[in-house]
Amino acid sequence: MRRLRFVAPAAVALAVGLAACSSSSTPTPSAKGSGPTIITAPPVPSGVAGSAETLQNDFVAVVSRVRPSVVLIETDQGLGSGVIFDGSGDVVTNDHVVEGASTLQVTGYDGKQHAATLVGTFVADDLAVVRVSGLGLPPIAFADSTKLEVGDIAIAVGNPLGLQSSVTEGIVSGTGRTVSEQNGVVLPNAVQTSAAINPGNSGGALVDLEGSLIGIPTLAAVDQQLGGGAAPGIGFAIPSNTVKDVASQLVQFGHVVNTHRAYLGIQAATSFGGGVVVTGVVPGGPAATAGISAGDQITSFNGKPVQTLDDLNTLLAAAQPGQKVQVAISHSDGTTATVTVTLGELPSS
Repeated sequence: MRRLRFVAPAAVALAVGLAACSSSSTPTPSAKGSGPTIITAPPVPSGVAGSAETLQNDFVAVVSRVRPSVVLIETDQGLGSGVIFDGSGDVVTNDHVVEGASTLQVTGYDGKQHAATLVGTFVADDLAVVRVSGLGLPPIAFADSTKLEVGDIAIAVGNPLGLQSSVTEGIVSGTGRTVSEQNGVVLPNAVQTSAAINPGNSGGALVDLEGSLIGIPTLAAVDQQLGGGAAPGIGFAIPSNTVKDVASQLVQFGHVVNTHRAYLGIQAATSFGGGVVVTGVVPGGPAATAGISAGDQITSFNGKPVQTLDDLNTLLAAAQPGQKVQVAISHSDGTTATVTVTLGELPSS
């Protein structure tokens, strides 16, 4: 992904404003009997003005390129966004956009409405693919999300609150985040962005200054101190490499055959006393092979304390299949142990 360096437009405006205030706040005394001296702000340096104009033109070009590849998805459950994945009419979106839907309708940038069918979903990464016949709009280009750097400009295109083809901008604020959705889905390697993410943006596009997809906006952070409202400027997107991998599998097989997600092989719940109680184990699974049984309580995972099931899911999402981890457990008889578990790969279904 080509790196482009520009002066931010906000910085340009600030510099101009300060220059104007500084020069006008200290007027030059006029000679006796002469007219008033007119003080004017110095002109904006041509290089700065040129940089701002170049950046503006880049934004316009990116938005013009990306908008036709982003669609509005309507279901009997609500509204969301989607990104055209290929020339066959496959559209990738969030699983939560289409979850439980009995009807699917896609509206393209050209305003044409199309009935859509569900190709497949992968709940663990909150991704889904729907297919539209006769869409006739260009697929989006994909960037390599592993090359993202904090500070890269990020532009979100989607349908927040049903306002089709709306655009917000910001930067990449962080990479490699592990975040939890309200439904318990844990997303590893999420891209954090300051571009505004609002209801309806889900499933849309987060792109770079070349108009290539760097992620699919999925959720905004919630500030409990604000009564559970969205925390301004903190949104998260599923990285483009994950999107491309999962969507390709859904298109080819109708389901995911290689999840790349670590698997412990237990059913569990948060214990009232703190920790996670194992309610069941998968026979022959990683936990069972390591000697973990129903009734055991997990208190730490690979050296990190575990207080809730969400803690365990977050740590597990950041691990890799085949990785050996130390799991501390308390048995129902009060004895404790630390076992080595070789993590498996999360089954596709």
